[in-house]
Order: sequence, then C-alpha cells, then structure tokens
Amino acid sequence: MTALPLGGMTPLSSLRKYFWKYRVRFIVGTLFVVFSNYFAVLAPQITGFVVNLVQQRLPGARPVASKPVHDVLVHRFITWVQSAQFSFGWLIAVCSLTILLLAILRGIFMFFMRQTIIVMSRHIEYDQKNEIFKHYQRLDTNFYKTHSTGDLMNRMTEDVSRVRMYTGPAIMYLINLVTLIGFCVMNMLRKDVSLTLYVLAPLPLLAITIYFVNSIINKKSERIQALLSDLTTNAQESYSGIRVIKSFVQEKAMLGFFTRNSEAYKKNAVSLARVEAIYFPSMALMIGLSTLVTILIGGVQALHDSSKIGLIVEFVIYINMLTFPVSAIGWTASMIQRASASQRRINEFLLTEPTIANLPEAQQVKVSGDIVFDAVNFIYPHTGINAVKQFSLRITKGEKVLVLGRTGSGKTTLAQLLLRFYDPQEGKITIGGNDIRTMDLKSFRDQVSYVQQDVFLFSDTVRDNISFGLASPASEERVTEAAAFASVHKEIQGFAKGYETMIGERGVTLSGGQKQRISIARALIKNPEIVVFDDCLSAVDAKTEHVIIGNLYRYLHDKTAIIITHRIFSSFPFHKIVVLDNGELLEMGSHEELMAANGYYAELYRLQLTEEKAEV
Repeated sequence: MTALPLGGMTPLSSLRKYFWKYRVRFIVGTLFVVFSNYFAVLAPQITGFVVNLVQQRLPGARPVASKPVHDVLVHRFITWVQSAQFSFGWLIAVCSLTILLLAILRGIFMFFMRQTIIVMSRHIEYDQKNEIFKHYQRLDTNFYKTHSTGDLMNRMTEDVSRVRMYTGPAIMYLINLVTLIGFCVMNMLRKDVSLTLYVLAPLPLLAITIYFVNSIINKKSERIQALLSDLTTNAQESYSGIRVIKSFVQEKAMLGFFTRNSEAYKKNAVSLARVEAIYFPSMALMIGLSTLVTILIGGVQALHDSSKIGLIVEFVIYINMLTFPVSAIGWTASMIQRASASQRRINEFLLTEPTIANLPEAQQVKVSGDIVFDAVNFIYPHTGINAVKQFSLRITKGEKVLVLGRTGSGKTTLAQLLLRFYDPQEGKITIGGNDIRTMDLKSFRDQVSYVQQDVFLFSDTVRDNISFGLASPASEERVTEAAAFASVHKEIQGFAKGYETMIGERGVTLSGGQKQRISIARALIKNPEIVVFDDCLSAVDAKTEHVIIGNLYRYLHDKTAIIITHRIFSSFPFHKIVVLDNGELLEMGSHEELMAANGYYAELYRLQLTEEKAEV
C-alpha cells in the first residue's frame, strides 16, 4: 500500500471534479445569488429618494445642491414617478410598494439560490461517500490491519459532512457576501467616494483578525477531527466487544477510558469555540464603527448640503445590509478551514493506492486447480514477522491437501497468499501455470472459495448470507443444497422464519458452530474450482464434524481443496498432508508415509487418537 504525495495542491482543490460535474447547478445558483443581491441594493436608493422628498417638504428646507446618482433601473423608476405627477401621498405609497416588490423578488431568488447550491452540495456529498466507500473496498488487507474501523467510519461521516458544509453553505455565503459587498461598495463609491473610504476604513482590521484566527482554527480543527476518530473507534470497539466487557466486569474501566477520550475532545472543541467566538464580536465592533463614522461624517456633510440626508440614510442601510455578510466572513472562513482539514484527512485515504491490485497485463483466466508454491518467502510488512520461509508445494488439480501446524506456523498466511491478500517478497504462486499476480483479481477470486478462521456474517437473512458470493440471487434448491452439505439445513428449518431469519450483527444470534457451518455453505454454493478451509470446524462437536467431513468428501470429489486445521481428519483420505513449523515445511506426504516417518504428524495423530478413546 502506497500513499501518493499531495504535491502543491490544497486539500479542497480535489473537489473541482464535483463542481465541474454539477457546473450547471453551480452557475445557475451563482446567477440567482447575483440577482438576489442586485434587487437588495436597489431598495436603499429608493429609500434615499423618498427621504429627500420628505426633507424637501419640511419647513426651511434648503434647495438641493447636487443631483443624486442612481442605478439605471432606479433612475428610470424615479423618472417615471416624477413624470406621472402623483400626489405626494400616492408617490410615497408607490415607492413603498416598489420596495416591497424588490424584497419579494430578492426572497424568490434567495429561495432558488438555496435550491440549486445546497442541493448541489447534497449531490456532492452522495458522490463523495460513494467514492470513499468504493476506494475502501479497493484497499488491501494490510491497510485494514493498520487502520481502525472507527477512524474509517469517521472520515466517511463526520469529515464528509464538514466538506459538504463547504460545498454548500460556505460556497453560497461566500458568493453572497462577495456580490453583496461588491454591489454595496460600488453604489457607495458612486454616491460619495470620501465617505465610502471613511466608512470602510475599519474593515482592513477585520481582514487581519480573520487571517490570524483562521490559522488557529485550521490547526485546532485537524486536532478535533483526530480526537473524534479516536472517540468513534473507542465507542465502536465497546459496542462490538460488549459481551467481553460484561463477562470481565469492565464496564467501569471502559467508561473511564471513553470519558477520558471524550474529555479530550470536549476541551479541544471548547477551545475552538472560544477562538471562533472572537469573530462575531469583532464583526459587530467593525460594523458599529462603520455606522458611527457614517452618521458622524455624513451629518457634518448634511449641514452644508441637505441632499446628503438621503445619502446618509442609504449608507446606514448599506452598512446594516453588510452586517450579516461581513459577520458571515468569520463563519464561512471557519467552515472552509474545517472542510480543508477534513478533506486533507479524506485525501490521505483516497490518495493511498493498494499494493494488491491488477497489473496492466492482468487477464481473466480459467482457474484449473493446479497450484504451485515456488520458494515462497513472505514477511508481514506491519510487524516484520517472517511468516513463510522458502516454502514450495505442488498441488495437482483435484487433490485434497491437509495443512497442519502449531499456532503461528504460517498456515493462515499460506491461504491469504493463495487468495492474493498479500504478495510474497520472494518466489511466486502459480495456478495452471499462470502467476496469480497476472490474473484479474475479481475473476480469480470468483473461482475460489475461502472459509476464514474468523467467521463473519452480515446483519441479513440466513439465505442472503449463504448466497452472498453470487452475482445473482440463488434458487431455493441451490441454497438448501449448500446448507445440507454444510450440515446446517435442519437447524435453519428450526428457526422461526427458516432461511428468512435475520442474523444479528456478526452473527451474534447464532452459536459458533452454526456460524461456521453457514460460512461453509456460503463457500460451497459458489461451486468453485478451488476451496480453502481455514480451521472452519473448530466450534462444532465431533459428531457434527464427522458428518460435515463426509459431506465435504462427496462435494469435493472433483475439486482442489486445501484444509487448514489443528486436528487430523482421519476419516478424510487426503492426497497430501503438509506439516508447517515456524513458516517452514517440516513434513509432507500421505498419512501412511508420515506415520512411517514417526515425526510430528505421527505424534499428533497418536495423541488425538488417545483423546478420542478417552472421550468415548
């Protein structure tokens, strides 16, 4: 497994493909934002016009010294109402209705703005979760041995959720504040350049504050997400291992462990909240200063030019309109920083390439069953343990091979190398003369069944668990036949809903023996060319084991089978018996040959025979 470098890319730049995919929604949503804010900035100009009209009718009013500058639409509206010769009351009413109409138009475009951009973010969230899940399934076994399930889940849920806040609300508010500030500042500059500069003077202080606070938020956000992953992992392991916790009476200890993790998360989250709390008072202070400057300087100007009264009203409205977008700068920047931290964590996995993958020359090959281990040497990359040492073995199509050995002798490693969960550092494994590294992984594994030592069943029906490895739903006859071969059919019929019985998480509602036999049925229903059983009968009694062995002998008559176990199945006539010790081939031969050699196998066989006689 290799991690690709991020290079000079910012984490959020990896989202460009999604914005391009939904570019129509994004562009239309941006236009809705522009239209919404355009209609918003027209209302203050009409308000200023009305205020000037009222001021001119007051006793002692001075003549207007300068002609106000208006937007094109506002200018046409004012020209129209003046030419219509409305009475003063009707003129005020028409202007009021126009302001109401502008507010309605702004609201309509705001609705469509959210319907396009926020919905777009939900589509991106859906695509991103699918992309992550698909990539998780590509990653190899070693990856899952070095990463916790809780962390994997957290990156798909919490991190993707934070990224969605960027692709939706943050983008929307960013476009909104840029366009609204742009329109407001443009109109203010057209009215009075000097007053605009005075009003906007406090804003550079705001920009400096945002820059420094954002850097702090980014660091704290990454730390919080890492702590949340630890917390999720702790909870997930506690739920999965609840029976072990209860049996060892460790509820208090696990609660203490969870509390410590939760406390660390809380402290960092509170610390981040305190930093973010600097934003909003800062915004309110800067807006308050701008409003104060507007009234102060505008009031002085109004003493010399009465037309400035309407201007002051316009500027105060503009400043108040800027209150939310300017205050949203902090909120938006915070969402962007958090999304950047989360996307960086997501990219760590998305940019990780599995070491076990199809080579460019990989082809779909019909598996024949002729297996050759040629001087295979394998060291686990995450522990450095040399599990298999210069191992060689030839298995002819249709042969049944028993692999024996003590715990840690490398038996399971052989099975995982054969299924290509790992690649050996030295030597090679061939099937039908083809190196398995040149075979298409999906096609190859479709033709091989593997019953793992650690049985895993899904939270689904018995039927669906048995037919899990099939591309299409299996017939009733095929499912029951596989269950019968695994000697579990009669027990399934005894369940309340038979094959439609729901199995609890990881098969918790079943006994250990039932889980093993259902997993055997799941392997047999595929009708594979090669079957690998890895200590899959450890939880069944001797009588049931004898029945299953007899069924397997009939089922496997024309198939290649490798059975890995700690016990000797004396009733099953194996073509070869392989004995491993510390990753090396200790003994190999038929039952008669190994008994004559009087080595480890013979000793184990006599010991097992003695135990069976004692049980009888």
